Amino acid sequence: MFFHGMNGGGGRSGPADTALYDLLKVKPNASDDEIKKSYRQLAKEFHPDKNPQHGEKFKEISYAYEILSNPQRRQLYDARGLDGIKENGAGGGGFGSDDLFSQLFGGGGGGGGGHPFASMFGGGGGGGGRRRRMRGQDMMHPLRVTLEDLYNGKTSRLQLSKQVICTGCKGVGGREGSSVECRGCKGRGVKVIVRQLAPGMVQQMQTACPDCQGEGTMIADKDKCKRCNGKKTTQEQKLLEVHINKGMRDGQRITFAGEGDQEPGIQSGDVVIVLQTKEHETFTRQGDDLYMKKTISLTEALCGFSFIVKHLDARDILIQGKPGDVIEPGTVRGISGEGMPQARFPDNKGTLFVQFQVDFPSNNFLPSEEKYKKLETFLPPRPTTTVPEGENVEEVSLMPYEDSHGKTNQQGGGREAYHHEEDSDEEGHSHGPGGGVRCAQS
Repeated sequence: MFFHGMNGGGGRSGPADTALYDLLKVKPNASDDEIKKSYRQLAKEFHPDKNPQHGEKFKEISYAYEILSNPQRRQLYDARGLDGIKENGAGGGGFGSDDLFSQLFGGGGGGGGGHPFASMFGGGGGGGGRRRRMRGQDMMHPLRVTLEDLYNGKTSRLQLSKQVICTGCKGVGGREGSSVECRGCKGRGVKVIVRQLAPGMVQQMQTACPDCQGEGTMIADKDKCKRCNGKKTTQEQKLLEVHINKGMRDGQRITFAGEGDQEPGIQSGDVVIVLQTKEHETFTRQGDDLYMKKTISLTEALCGFSFIVKHLDARDILIQGKPGDVIEPGTVRGISGEGMPQARFPDNKGTLFVQFQVDFPSNNFLPSEEKYKKLETFLPPRPTTTVPEGENVEEVSLMPYEDSHGKTNQQGGGREAYHHEEDSDEEGHSHGPGGGVRCAQS
């Protein structure tokens, strides 16, 4: 094979070794175009689809091209050979030889596969090429809470199911020394799939070995642990106490470090509780403030009001408005110190804002003419209208109207009615949306 006789040389002029050039059948001083052209020809000749028996040869060609097609890698290879590529894998020239080798051969140093480059990249035992996770995944759990819970604080109990190391085999999966190297992946834990995307272009993908589930080793059925059946972990119920502090917010996370699923040789992840606030019938929250809506009558808006609100801590708070403090529709008033507790300083609270709506009397409210005149004496004087004289003056009457859905609008329709009046044609037909505005039929 071409790798025999490689050295880190540098004691002679020219490249430290020429193995990669020889593999691509080009000279060490070949141009980039010559290297690319030769690689395409060799890739077609040794592609696994055409020559399955030359799969290893195709990998070697691909690896050689990956090095020589990159000016930085090629310069390092010319100076120090494959030893230079290996030693500078983590930081030499912005690439990693382990990553590159893993992409090409299914493992950064798995000597178990018997590939000729294995010894150059930390070769050794069967599973050296597999990259194991150092930490397990976090487990996310939503927890529905009320606004009262976030206002007063609460402790909730949450039961969850998690994987734990089997106590019967202590995470081995069977009796001591019973595991053997997987034949399907030769201990690497992964298999390489080569797929042609286009002529001269191939894609190589790594997948976990289906035979050993990516472990690289297998245990015979007769030697498997009776408690976990060789899975190395068992299911266990875990009860967590979740402390909800005053002032916590929707979407806030409470973390239980290391309470995630357990796996042999891997640090357990965390259990993360995510608070989700239920909708409240009275209050809505924005930061440390609370908002509510209150509808009052016209009399209350003019002459004062009082009403009781049940707060989140079950207190009854009395809210009053003084006579003469006129409340207009949409008016917002605030009550300091009656909002939500601040998370860091629970004794400090935000503001409770009240938005008022005014319920005006309906047309059924018909006091006598004397009462109207008496009421008028308490209100600001209305403007006087001077009626011009002449034949161009005409008196008209206002009538309720129906919208396109047949709903009679008694209030706030003047502007819309005027708009549709402008859209009428000479025949007096309305052109409003949905058939236009129609006079209500008596």
